[in-house]
Parts: sequence; C-alpha cells; structure tokens
Amino acid sequence: MSLENFNKIKRILGEPAFEVEGVAIYQEDCLEGMKKIPKELVDLTITSPPYNIGKEYEELAKLDDYLEWCKRWMHEVYRVTVPHGTFWLNVGYLEVAGKGKAVPIPYLLWDKTDFYLIQEVVWNYSAGVACRKRLSPRNEKILWYVKDPEAYTFNLDDIRDPNVKYPNQKKNGKLKCNPLGKNPTDVWQIKKVTSGRNRASSERTPHPAQFPIDLVERMIKASSNEGELILDPFMGSGSTAETALANGRYVIGFELKNEYIGYARDRIENFIENKILLEAQQELSF
Repeated sequence: MSLENFNKIKRILGEPAFEVEGVAIYQEDCLEGMKKIPKELVDLTITSPPYNIGKEYEELAKLDDYLEWCKRWMHEVYRVTVPHGTFWLNVGYLEVAGKGKAVPIPYLLWDKTDFYLIQEVVWNYSAGVACRKRLSPRNEKILWYVKDPEAYTFNLDDIRDPNVKYPNQKKNGKLKCNPLGKNPTDVWQIKKVTSGRNRASSERTPHPAQFPIDLVERMIKASSNEGELILDPFMGSGSTAETALANGRYVIGFELKNEYIGYARDRIENFIENKILLEAQQELSF
C-alpha cells in the first residue's frame, strides 16, 4: 500500500529534483507541496525545521510569525498522516525577547498541532559550542507525536538497548531482562555530526545542521515498518532519505536549496554504490 501511496504522491507532485530507488526529493516549499498531497498517505514524518536563529538556510522572522508558520506546516503533516501514523519533531532553542536566552522551542510548539504528544525525548550529544556566561548546551529535544494514542506503530524490539548490566539475571527461574535488551530511556546519547579537520564525522556533508543517521534510524525503526512511507518536509542533507533507504522504506522529501539537494544526492548515490559493492563482495565469498 505504501508503494502505491509513494507513486500516487509522485504523480501529483510531478518530476522530483532527485529520484532514485524509492526516494523522491522535491525542490519546493514544503507547505505548498504538502497541500497538494491527499490526506492519510504518509506513515511517518521525521524532520527538523529551521529554528529561527539566523542560520544560513533561514530568514529570521518575528516570533509570532515563526510559530504561526510552524503551526501551518505541522497541520499539513497531520492531515497527510495515516490514522496509525507518527510524527517525530526535532527542535532546539531560540531567544524570546525580554523573557529568555535559550528557550526550548518545544515549550512554544508542543500544543500547536492536532497530534497527540506521547513524550519528549532528550537528545544528548557530546560536542557543541562552549559558553562563558551560561552552561554549554549539549542537548536538543525531540517531540514524539502520534495521530491515535490508542493505535500507533511502536516496534520496541527493534530499538532495544543491548547494553544490559546483568543480562543473565533471573527471578523465579526466568530472565529478568528481555534477551534483546532493555527499553531505551527518554534520554538518547547519540553523537552529533561534527566538523573540523581532525574530528569530522565520517557521515559529514557541508550542510551546516546535519541530522545524525543513528538518531534518524532509531525513530524510523521504532515508528514504521519495512515498505512504509516516510516524509521529511525539511530534507536538508538527506539523512532521513539515506536512513529510510537503508531500512527498506520509501521516502518523500522537500528542500528549497538546490545546493542541499546536491548533498543529499551525493550521499544517497554513494550509499547505493557501496551497497552494490558489498553485495558483490558477499557473492564472491560464497
């Protein structure tokens, strides 16, 4: 069914700026693009929008205008999501004039959607800026939303943490811990995609705010099944697309900057090339 939905969206939106093996990225404003998509076709949305803090890919807006814009595109995400679907939203911090220096954006956005909020996840990373007059920030927030709180996809076994202190501990003759591992906490310690000559991450692209694959993969595995359709309204460097492709999902994405679509194209084509080489090597080993 999700392949049908993927193809249906492509027929409506027209030729993508980049397409390969179940990935279609459109150079279009996501709000306008999503308005064209019929309701209830997308299984899972994973995205990280501009934070309104003056990055190179955004234009600063008044706070009320920014929040209203977020409300509008989140409404479209809700509309295109299937009844059992999920929405993971990663956002950071911004300054609220006269109120706060580093106000978590979730405090301002969490109830600006018809989605039901399951919980907030804290993404803790090790690298970041060093501050002199406040604590150095080392986390961002991820809001986990579902459309139906009584019926949503959650594949716990696919994301269990194998790092169990006493994996063989028993009670009344039965293992106390699931053999696959423990339920991850709501604090995810996942490395940020770093830059720099001596410490750049292996997955690094020139994009200034790149999603780490490990972070995206946990959300994809937890909240979707193989063959389902993923949406990323702010595709950026293509982390969601590459991860969805690696896990057997289809993906539709929107991105305004041609330069960033190029980053996504390069990494996806590189992923496919490496996959083909690996499969060829495995065949030769038999």
